Amino acid sequence: MSIGSNQPAVINNVAITGQGKLSFLNISTATVVKGMQGRIVKVNVVTAGSTFGYIYDSSTNSGLSASNLIASIPESIGTYVFDFPCANGIVIVPGTGQVVSVSYA
Repeated sequence: MSIGSNQPAVINNVAITGQGKLSFLNISTATVVKGMQGRIVKVNVVTAGSTFGYIYDSSTNSGLSASNLIASIPESIGTYVFDFPCANGIVIVPGTGQVVSVSYA
């Protein structure tokens, strides 16, 4: 593992961030978490939903589609690690009845 002053930790040639530097709490509607390049790290499902939520690589709530979908957020309460780069921004769309909190960089 190597750590540089402005570089992420690297294990087997893969960058590992491990934790987000920022958080956005109690998201219950479609929300732009970060409007520019960043990294989604963890999602905590605080309140279970009846449908999956979604994470998009976008700087706005409009134009969300399969082409900028990063991952599904499970319906169940729990902590889910994504550690995934986003070129345009981070948008969280919780599932029906779902409340989530995220960490990101």
